[in-house]
Amino acid sequence: MSAPAAEAALTRLRARGWSLGVAESLTGGAVCAALVDVPGASAVLQGGVVAYATPVKHTLLGVDAQLLAEHGPVHPDVARQMADGVRRAVAVDGRAADVGVSTTGIAGPESPDGQPVGTVHIGIATPLDVTSRAFLFDGDRAAVRSQTVVALLGMLADAAGE
Repeated sequence: MSAPAAEAALTRLRARGWSLGVAESLTGGAVCAALVDVPGASAVLQGGVVAYATPVKHTLLGVDAQLLAEHGPVHPDVARQMADGVRRAVAVDGRAADVGVSTTGIAGPESPDGQPVGTVHIGIATPLDVTSRAFLFDGDRAAVRSQTVVALLGMLADAAGE
């Protein structure tokens, strides 16, 4: 299901000459896995970070510690900062990735902070803009994670096609 979306995103990024970094929390590497399933992904994808623990979002990706303390890891600003931070985290020869994407959310089965299970924020940082989008996905843990990957790949293809 995500193969055509991953291929479209990589094709558009390659056409623009943009490199990519991926920061994942609830998806645990599934976005990177979908991307590297596409032959030639190495021409675009510089690397990925699974920042599953909240403190890693701060220490490795540079998410503001006060933001995390006040709002927790499932927040639109956290998604934006993760997406922006991963560009630097996967720098090659001192050059940050052009684009960063991120996932943060609650896949379940329970919510640690009272937000509904299925709450997801996807961040995208491009040379043109840094944004995030909120989702509320239905289903079990696997379904929420799968829907997140598909949504991110579609957003990435759209952002690279602008």
